[in-house]
Amino acid sequence: MSLTSLQLIWFGLIAILWIGYFFLEGFDFGVGMLLPVIGRGEVERRMVIKTIGPVWDGNEVWLVTAGGATFAAFPGWYATLFSGFYLALFLILVGLILRGVAFEFRNHRQSPRWRANWDRILFGSSTLVAVLWGVAFANIVHGVPINAAHDYTGTLVDLLNPYALLGGVAFAGLFLLHGAVFLTLKLSDAPLERARKLARRLSWPVTGLMLVFLSWTFVNAVRANDTGIVPGPVPLAVLVLLGVVGPLMASRLDGWAFICTGLAVALTILTLFLNLYPHVLVSSTDPSYSLTISNSSSTAYTLGLMTIVALVFTPIVLVYQAWTYWVFRQRVTAGEFHLPAPLGPRKPSPDRT
Repeated sequence: MSLTSLQLIWFGLIAILWIGYFFLEGFDFGVGMLLPVIGRGEVERRMVIKTIGPVWDGNEVWLVTAGGATFAAFPGWYATLFSGFYLALFLILVGLILRGVAFEFRNHRQSPRWRANWDRILFGSSTLVAVLWGVAFANIVHGVPINAAHDYTGTLVDLLNPYALLGGVAFAGLFLLHGAVFLTLKLSDAPLERARKLARRLSWPVTGLMLVFLSWTFVNAVRANDTGIVPGPVPLAVLVLLGVVGPLMASRLDGWAFICTGLAVALTILTLFLNLYPHVLVSSTDPSYSLTISNSSSTAYTLGLMTIVALVFTPIVLVYQAWTYWVFRQRVTAGEFHLPAPLGPRKPSPDRT
């Protein structure tokens, strides 16, 4: 197989890995952001957390794999991206760590204040990471200052341009809706109805937000396109899928609504990668300085060996993760949680005299 074919295959595989990550972690982030809204009282908050408790860490395998694949297949892309976006990616890492700590530590003490503080951290870290991922991907597509040596020459402020900030808000809104719909598949009783009502209300605002973001993305694609790939039908499909979520929620077709939000997430990431191709990181300094799949990739031998490894191990990972979701497919109910009884006034010891 030629080097060009292998480069194209691995560009596509990395896109698939990011799609898988955001499809799964997207509703994780949404659940974290919705914890104080859906969970009213300790039992309901535990219900919300348990919907993703058994799977959230497994979902992050997709992120590790995407990063590793980028490092191995396109080392030039990885080097420029992680050096230029160092502070932003560091903040993402901190947010992911705090999320994991919040999941593990909130129930280590019975103090309501202790739990409330960790719930705030879970909400804040989920929101932060969702926004920063949107900012990062918007910058990758829109362009950042890169010189002829493929070194990032900007600052953190350069990453906070209007399009990138819009991308951050759009990603957070999309994940919020995705998480609300996911909760309708996992919760029961009052929290279920609360999640369904919220998903119905979020549908149109999120659709409008994505309309603005994808329209701007489309304009960028037309302005900078040099390959003939202007993914017009794909973002239109995203808007249609998001627009029908509200009616599906009103009809209590929760499963179909989740399929729609999941496809919307997948097609949004696909839109960005189609917009990006054949580049992997666009230079706003000079288009000729941009990194492409050809000037940032590994050798044909490396890509060929990686392809063989991927063909062997990818099906195993997919089967294992599908099995995990099947095992934990049941709805979460309030009866699963038995909180310790509050401590009453201490009784005086009987007189032994």
